[in-house]
Amino acid sequence: MSANARWQEVISENLASASIPGFKKQDMTFDAVQSGVMSQASPDDRVQYSMPRASSSTNFSQGSLRATGVNTDVAIDGKGFFEVQTPSGSSVYTRDGEFHVNASGQLVTKQGYAVVGEGGPIQIDSKAGGPISISATGEISQGADVRGKLKVLDFNKPELLTQMSGGLFANNSPGIQPVEVPTTSLRAGFLESANTSAVSEMSSLIGVMRSFEANQKIMQVHSERMAKTISELGNPN
Repeated sequence: MSANARWQEVISENLASASIPGFKKQDMTFDAVQSGVMSQASPDDRVQYSMPRASSSTNFSQGSLRATGVNTDVAIDGKGFFEVQTPSGSSVYTRDGEFHVNASGQLVTKQGYAVVGEGGPIQIDSKAGGPISISATGEISQGADVRGKLKVLDFNKPELLTQMSGGLFANNSPGIQPVEVPTTSLRAGFLESANTSAVSEMSSLIGVMRSFEANQKIMQVHSERMAKTISELGNPN
């Protein structure tokens, strides 16, 4: 029942984030942990028993790409993450390429975080004007001038990244190292959809609720059986 309750929480988080571009859903896995040996009358009759365990992990499969027609929207076609900078100066990572240019001419995320290029935060000349274009290799041009190049990073152990709200990830583990992503290309005017479906998550939620209710019913039956046994054995007549 505890595992089912945790599974419901994971499904709720997936549902709440299904509209975030580039969001990566959480999957639940169930296994058994060897807990010990139950002693019996004879050493040969000892029984090995296990306890169930539920754990969640991030599913990094790519979501579908959808056209937006916005020239500052960009999707990663392949592995990797964009690097963005929080107001505190720390770096976080995302596959949400829904960028825009703020009043200061910086390319930022919808949270207002600066998008980091290979030379640092990307600055657009707001006075120069001219359309912005992004190439498949990440070069950002404004008219005939190149303003920067998007940095795309991948990691040797992405499963160790800490998932944050808004489709962001933080690198809080010393065992995570950045690696090159030579086969990745960028698609300007596109956004990557979340790799979760509201229909499939709702279907899973129904199954989890039924499983929870079934386990609850089993506990109730055992409780009633135990009460009946105590009542009958405790009656001297």
